[in-house]
Amino acid sequence: MRYTFGPVPSRRLGRSLGVDLVPFKTCTYNCIYCQLGRTTSRIITLREFLQVKDIIGEVARRLQDIPRPDYITLSGSGEPTLHSRIGDIISGIKKISDVPVAVLTNGSLFWIDTVRTAVQEADLLIPSLDAGDEKIFSYVNRPHPDISFKKMAEGLCKLRECFDGPIWLEVFLVGGVTGIKSEVLKIRKWVGRIAPERVQLNTAVRTPAEGFVDAVSKEKMGEMRTLFGSHCEVIADYSRIHNIGEFYHTQEDVFELLRRRPCSVDDISSGLNLHRNETVKYVQELMDKHLIRMEKRDDTVLYCRYDNHEGRHR
Repeated sequence: MRYTFGPVPSRRLGRSLGVDLVPFKTCTYNCIYCQLGRTTSRIITLREFLQVKDIIGEVARRLQDIPRPDYITLSGSGEPTLHSRIGDIISGIKKISDVPVAVLTNGSLFWIDTVRTAVQEADLLIPSLDAGDEKIFSYVNRPHPDISFKKMAEGLCKLRECFDGPIWLEVFLVGGVTGIKSEVLKIRKWVGRIAPERVQLNTAVRTPAEGFVDAVSKEKMGEMRTLFGSHCEVIADYSRIHNIGEFYHTQEDVFELLRRRPCSVDDISSGLNLHRNETVKYVQELMDKHLIRMEKRDDTVLYCRYDNHEGRHR
């Protein structure tokens, strides 16, 4: 499978069949917290990176081989709205399946009329808003030079005006940067204009692109949640999903590989034929259970078993 991955356990979407629309790390941002590492191609030019018919065909084949997922999610390892025919992909998927289609996006391109129009047939949009002004936006998201904070934020407001379906707005808080009341209040002003059905707070629970990124504590996240009101939630822990069926067995496969030798995310992905998005979730699950640890060797992040867990099979 070249374009689809999973189903993977999602904190928000249950069993999600992922669909990649752009090459790895092709994005409009180079966020300091990205779990997939630094952006290698930062662009804003819309392109038909992958053939629509090939994507639709693979989704159709994959749906025949798996139990019905809760969502088909256009996300993957880059910014999906960079695909110039994302609208055709959404409509094409909806012609072959009644599974809801979600678009997981950084929200950076909705100031472009054609991008707003293209996502109208989606069942759910999950854009991001990680800052409340230009300075913090530039620091956290490191956008393409042609994307200003005002352009991005007003694009989200325009999206709300024309999209009738639900919008779940993700707000990623970085410890000591945006995870403080004064910055959250700036973000809240824009949230009021965007008027999403839900606000979902997230923080760095997986290895970020930059080592200086700190997570916000669970207690502090709870405090920040109250500033947004009743429609805001701290994104729930997804770990319990891994303990059922296919997810549990894949987690065990990752653990067994790391028992034998230290591996990077790329090593695990290639060794077990997993998408990077899947791999980082299983790795974080094992770290949360204190079965593996992370270490840096030169510029490479490796994962390995704890010595006192040698031979342990959960």
